[in-house]
Amino acid sequence: MSLDMLSREYVIALLFLTGFCTLLNESQGQETGAPPPGDPPQETKAEDKKPVNTTIVIGRRMEDDIFEVPSTVESLSENFLLRRRAYRTLPEALAEVPGVLVQKTGRGQGSPYLRGFTGFRTLLLVDGIRLNHAAMRSGPNQYWGTVDPLTLDRIEVFKGPASVLYGSDAIGGTVNAISRSPVVLDSPYYRSEDGSRFYLRHSSAERSHTSRYETNFAVTRNSAALLGLTSRNFGNLQAGGATGSLPGTGYDEFDGDAKMVIYPSDELEVVIALQSVRMNNAPRTHSTILSRSWRGTTIGSDLQRDFDQERRLAYVQAHWEPQNSSDWLNRVTLSLSAHQHEETEYRVLSNGKLRRQGFNDTVFGSFLQAESATGIGLMTMGMEYYRDSIDSFFSEYEVDGSLGVRRPRGPVADDSTYDLLGIYVQDVFDLSERLELTAGGRLNYASADAQVVDPDPADANVIDPLSETFSAAVGSLRATYRIDDNWNFYGGVSEGFRAPNLSDLTRFDISRSGEVEVPAPGLEPEEYTSLELGTRFSIGELDAYAAAHHTFIDGLIVRFPTGDTIDGMPVVTKDNTSDGFVRGLELGGSLLLSERMKIFGALAWLEGETDNPSTGTDEPLSRLMPLTGLLGMRWTSRDHTWWVEGTLTMVKGQDKLSARDAGDTQRIPPGGTPGFTVYSLRGGKELSENFDVFVGLENIANKDYRLHGSGQNEPGLNVIIGLDCKF
Repeated sequence: MSLDMLSREYVIALLFLTGFCTLLNESQGQETGAPPPGDPPQETKAEDKKPVNTTIVIGRRMEDDIFEVPSTVESLSENFLLRRRAYRTLPEALAEVPGVLVQKTGRGQGSPYLRGFTGFRTLLLVDGIRLNHAAMRSGPNQYWGTVDPLTLDRIEVFKGPASVLYGSDAIGGTVNAISRSPVVLDSPYYRSEDGSRFYLRHSSAERSHTSRYETNFAVTRNSAALLGLTSRNFGNLQAGGATGSLPGTGYDEFDGDAKMVIYPSDELEVVIALQSVRMNNAPRTHSTILSRSWRGTTIGSDLQRDFDQERRLAYVQAHWEPQNSSDWLNRVTLSLSAHQHEETEYRVLSNGKLRRQGFNDTVFGSFLQAESATGIGLMTMGMEYYRDSIDSFFSEYEVDGSLGVRRPRGPVADDSTYDLLGIYVQDVFDLSERLELTAGGRLNYASADAQVVDPDPADANVIDPLSETFSAAVGSLRATYRIDDNWNFYGGVSEGFRAPNLSDLTRFDISRSGEVEVPAPGLEPEEYTSLELGTRFSIGELDAYAAAHHTFIDGLIVRFPTGDTIDGMPVVTKDNTSDGFVRGLELGGSLLLSERMKIFGALAWLEGETDNPSTGTDEPLSRLMPLTGLLGMRWTSRDHTWWVEGTLTMVKGQDKLSARDAGDTQRIPPGGTPGFTVYSLRGGKELSENFDVFVGLENIANKDYRLHGSGQNEPGLNVIIGLDCKF
């Protein structure tokens, strides 16, 4: 970091802190006086005591009060995402959720671990539609980073297995990213609630500039549309301490979205949406010669390794809520979607050869769900179906640019399809005035067909096309016991299910740091059983929850060495050879100290073990989340136009490593990842009803640290400045 840049950051920080002190002095002078003119009513002031989002859909796949859901769930509001934290990516938005570790192989490749699992063992939904696809690989990947957080109304998080409602992959947790919708006003003048919006975010240590423009307008009396464009530019990251600038870590991104809401009648809502994300040259610097050694990590040998990502989603959804035609049918939802994900990797090896590989996965999806109030409870019934069609490619070019090798397939089998079908039912009913049960079951079916599996038909090792099917039935029984209106206990048992996808069955690619993964036909589904007990309470000025969970793992699909080598690299394949467990404890809450001062905090502890098929012994779960704590304080001005918030993040070092973690020396230092403590200060000002500015001073001590399992360090002293303007 240059002296001029450092001076500018400290000047900005000094001005920010000076304003903070001035505000506190002014507030002390007004504490016993009359409220200032225009002071909002008491109902508005209470917004800091209760969470912004008190209802959630993901918990029981219907609109529900968070307090009533018999599972551990979280809801992150638009205000929290865009202004209070001004998050850069969707994975980073989950960083303060207890039980979540956000691993980052690279800046464009964040992958959250939810209760010990990541990759295709966590499920991401976009407006209820599966983002997970049949080419998604195990371990950390970059696919969650293809959702633009600036388009979201909220993020809903369900922790633990949710396969009864959401099917395969919903093991560690399920996240639903819900996009903003235009608001229709019933007016003959074609009016809409909002006009245009401009959002700007600048970050010094990230060397990033983010801007978004969107417009919300009425189309007819009963319809409105929202159009948005987002542009991101990330330069080379500036890490803390002596590490400093990290070369080869920048990339660009351009996103666009459109959404239209139509009300043909009072009972029917139709939503039509388009989303497009394009990520250009997002690097995996840890495997290249541009990487920087930190605490003994090794330097990569590749000259370059970048990824292009393109994701496009188009869908139409209809929500029907009959008012008079039916006494038992509450709501029906129909969704039809087309989802396309293209990935291209450009990798220049140490010998100067260029490898270009990737895939194009097109997914057609649909789901139909009905909610019905019956004599035996509130029933939710539905079915969903997704079909993947995948083309993949691989080419290797010589140093002079001529084509050297062209394989008939890429990282997953070419000319392959994958079908996923689920039928589910859930019933919510009262056993007594205090005890409510939620029981559910699901039938799952998956089918994989791959024609071009053999990467080299000319050699002696012949790999035939495959056609396999998988099925499973899973159930869940959970309960909520109400002590009173402000305190309850919840918990139960839930089963999880993950069918092997095409990445499991047919992958031929580099895995982790310097291993070649080869196809593994004949796999069986993974099975999980989770026990959970939690409590929520709101007593006086204290709101809090605590949850303990234990998940049994049966038939985990893991990589193991075959003893062979390809191009000097060890060969690994997969099998259902590992059993184990993961368990943990999560705490979270807030305490309102005064009308304008709140403290909040969270704590998460996790441990887990699985069998190592190579050694026959138990070992820690891969990339196990270390003990993590958060403590913060938030102050809001009397008129709610100013706010200041300070946070302290504390993470214990992680030295519990699996054998493969210990061998991943490009990302994990010898002996494990050191712990760290990070201080941050943020604030904002509402200049007018539609104009907000926000400032953040993150990692104030310029700590040089790394999130466990990541491929690069986090930003050092970082000033974030932004504005959110509606007009």
